[in-house]
Amino acid sequence: MPNDREEPPKYTLYRARRRLLGGDQEELPSARSPRALASGGGRKGGPGAGAGRGKGRPRGAIPATGRWRRWATPKRMLLGLAGLVLLWLGLSLVLFLISSHFERTSPPSNVASVLDSAGNPLTSVNNILVLGSDRRQKDSKEPGAETTGPGRSDTIMLIRTGGGHSARLSIPRDTIVEIPGHGLQKINAAHEYGGPAESISVIKHWLDIPINHLVEVNFENFPQLIDAMGGVNYTGGCIISRLDGGSSQGGFTLRLKAGTHHIDGKEALAIARTRENLCAPNETDLQREEHQQALFNSMKSRLLSLSSFIRLPLIAWNTPPAIISDMSGPTLLGLFGGLAIGGTPPTHVLDPTGAMTLPDGEQGLTVSESAKQAAVTRFLSG
Repeated sequence: MPNDREEPPKYTLYRARRRLLGGDQEELPSARSPRALASGGGRKGGPGAGAGRGKGRPRGAIPATGRWRRWATPKRMLLGLAGLVLLWLGLSLVLFLISSHFERTSPPSNVASVLDSAGNPLTSVNNILVLGSDRRQKDSKEPGAETTGPGRSDTIMLIRTGGGHSARLSIPRDTIVEIPGHGLQKINAAHEYGGPAESISVIKHWLDIPINHLVEVNFENFPQLIDAMGGVNYTGGCIISRLDGGSSQGGFTLRLKAGTHHIDGKEALAIARTRENLCAPNETDLQREEHQQALFNSMKSRLLSLSSFIRLPLIAWNTPPAIISDMSGPTLLGLFGGLAIGGTPPTHVLDPTGAMTLPDGEQGLTVSESAKQAAVTRFLSG
């Protein structure tokens, strides 16, 4: 006989679930739907009662692992990683600016009067004079070392950067020039006579170019910067030198075979300060310049590596104490940004065209006017 019994109405329950990325409501089976009845839903102690739920967890709750899987989408993970990178960069920036304000050494006050004005090195072209003095610490035991006064400049290099420019010009320290009040002298003697201001004045007039800023290496804090970077990979020829009298006199002895070596701060300082390379006694000032340029390039390559990014806050804190400069923290940041954007151009050395003996018997290098003008033109066009 026909079944006049009415089927119960079918209905669907919807439960709103909080979604971090939005989404549709989740359809739940009706307590009296076939799917629910088959699984025992809606019956106390039925076959499906409590299935898929932990003890004490309410019906429909999402396990913690499930919530994590739903949240950790590739887009969110990338955004989180980008946030961490920005936070790391921001921390490094703050540490650099604080260190620049409290730890950076300013040059003598007369330096400002001989510098030419320019815009920020990040966007405007600037000529930066980089100097390294050969003055040793007061307790140095190195024979003939300068321990008082400004000392002579071991390193003389011009950097052109900013506004799309990028060039370097290295001047051998034995190059002979006219120093006002002292006649013909080696160019590095200008620093000894009048400090960095005299070096700036002599170089800018000899080359007939503007000099906008000064960066002088503070060798007392230079090793800490190299160590903060985790050392650098230096590639060059054989070097044997004795810094501050060598190990036997309380100093430091450097021994490097030709090739590539991972060096620490003390070894880097020895390379930068090497006057006499015992491994190559006939080495000239030009080869010493090459060693210093190789060290400079190694430092820049290291700064652009992943390991240096991990160490970035430590590097940021130790950089300002390693330099003496007229530039404030923001201007120094502009300089480093300009150098990073400009890449690593080859360093051209102002090659000597002759030699001469000075009245005191010292041998010096001479540069013809045509060779000097050619080097200056190439530098300014870089």
